[in-house]
Amino acid sequence: MSAKVLTANRLSDGISVWLDVNGRWVTDLQDALIARHEVGIATLEEIGKRDFSENRVVDVNLIDVEEKPDGSIWPLRLRERIRAEGPTISYAPGFPVARAERVEA
Repeated sequence: MSAKVLTANRLSDGISVWLDVNGRWVTDLQDALIARHEVGIATLEEIGKRDFSENRVVDVNLIDVEEKPDGSIWPLRLRERIRAEGPTISYAPGFPVARAERVEA
């Protein structure tokens, strides 16, 4: 079973967010809580359903990630790497454009 993190988009501005260990939605993937077993994954799913139903976030998904030797979190899918590194175009004040070397396969 691969490691997973819970991701969504903030309802207020559409920015990509990840659930952290304190149950907060944060904008940095590297701060995300990693689930490594079935109980942890099920718990993340329940939190995602709750926060979606309370209109905190939309498009809630569990995504597969790899834990790199340096401790960083690396999404397995290109789509999720782009979401984690920021938009590929400038559209949200305060959020830089993704660096190409961070989203390449």
